[in-house]
Order: sequence, then C-alpha cells, then structure tokens
Amino acid sequence: MRRLADAGAMTYARSILAPPGSPGTYHCVSRCVRRAWLCGEDQGSGRSYEHRRQWVEDSIAALADIFAVAVWGYAVMSNHLHVVVEVIPQVAAAWSADEVAARWCRLYPRQNQEANARPEVLAGNACRIKVLRGRLGDLSWFMRRLAEPIARRANREREDGCKGHFWEARFNLETSVGRGRVCGYGVKAGKLARHAARRLERMQALLAGRNRA
Repeated sequence: MRRLADAGAMTYARSILAPPGSPGTYHCVSRCVRRAWLCGEDQGSGRSYEHRRQWVEDSIAALADIFAVAVWGYAVMSNHLHVVVEVIPQVAAAWSADEVAARWCRLYPRQNQEANARPEVLAGNACRIKVLRGRLGDLSWFMRRLAEPIARRANREREDGCKGHFWEARFNLETSVGRGRVCGYGVKAGKLARHAARRLERMQALLAGRNRA
C-alpha cells in the first residue's frame, strides 16, 4: 500500500501513513488489473459494465453502517475506485462485546448457523472480540471488505471472459485528508457526506455518553 504521490516522490509504508488503531481521514484508490472494467461501457466490444456501479455504491453504504467509519465521498471510474473515508477507532473501542459480535456477524454471515446463536457465542470470547474490535476500526479491513465481494462477483459472472485477480494487490493511499477537500478529488459527496456527518454526530454522542458514565 503506497501513498499517492508525484513521480519520483518518496513513498511510505501503510504502517506509517495509517497506523492500526489510529484515527484519520484518507483518500483511497483501488485499481483493477488486466485492463478489467469496473464500470462504464467498453467502446471496443460494446459491452456495458455500468450495473457494477450499483454494486460498489451498495457495498459502501452497507460497510459504512458496520465499521467505525464515516464515508465522506467516492467516485466509481471505469477501472478504479476512489473513496474518502474517516476511520474512528475510538468509536469501536466504546462498543460492547455484543455490538462488536453483531456487527461482525453482519459482515460475515453464515447460512449454516442460527442467526442469534453465533453472535452470543462470539460475544463470550473476550480474546476474539478484542481482535474483531480492532478490525472494525481499521482502514485496511474496510477496504478489504469493499473489494473482495466485488471481485468475486465480477469473476463469477465472467462478463469480460476473465478470472483470477480483479484488483491490484494494494490500494493507494493519501493521508491527512481534510473533509473540506472531498469535492476537490472529484468524488461523489452530497447525500453521502450528509449521512457521514449525521453518523459522526451519533458516534460523538455515543462517546460523550460513555465518558460521562
């Protein structure tokens, strides 16, 4: 994972730009490999991949309600994806074990287990909850869960006649992004940014309530 930078500029490891457990706002870019199409229309073949845009938008909305994040904007391009996301791990730290377990089970549902039994068992495992709490407030896990289902679905449908890796192994990252710069990246804000602002207010209220308790 590397910082977005001009040619010849120094790059930095993810552990420096986005240390696990640290809050921050980031501009992330995931690119497709093998000249794969993420969305849009291939003028050469006449095939349209525009329906995939909805895949991405639905995934972003779902993940924003599970992770301790606020998504301030995004842009779905023909072969890459931009997301501006604020990671708020202190909110995940305030969740109860039951809440962590419930969110994780929403993220990784299992068809062969009773819906209520699995979160209850998981919540009773303090060591496991500690690990999952960290993941729910981690940028890399957010981007991983955004990318993986889209890649599997694209490969399963074989619309472009290819299979295998869909995304580049690493997503590019720019740190210290101010919320006011969201529109400067050309990402879609508006309704999503308003949702993020309301979500952030709720998170701050949760933290304030826990601090007073």
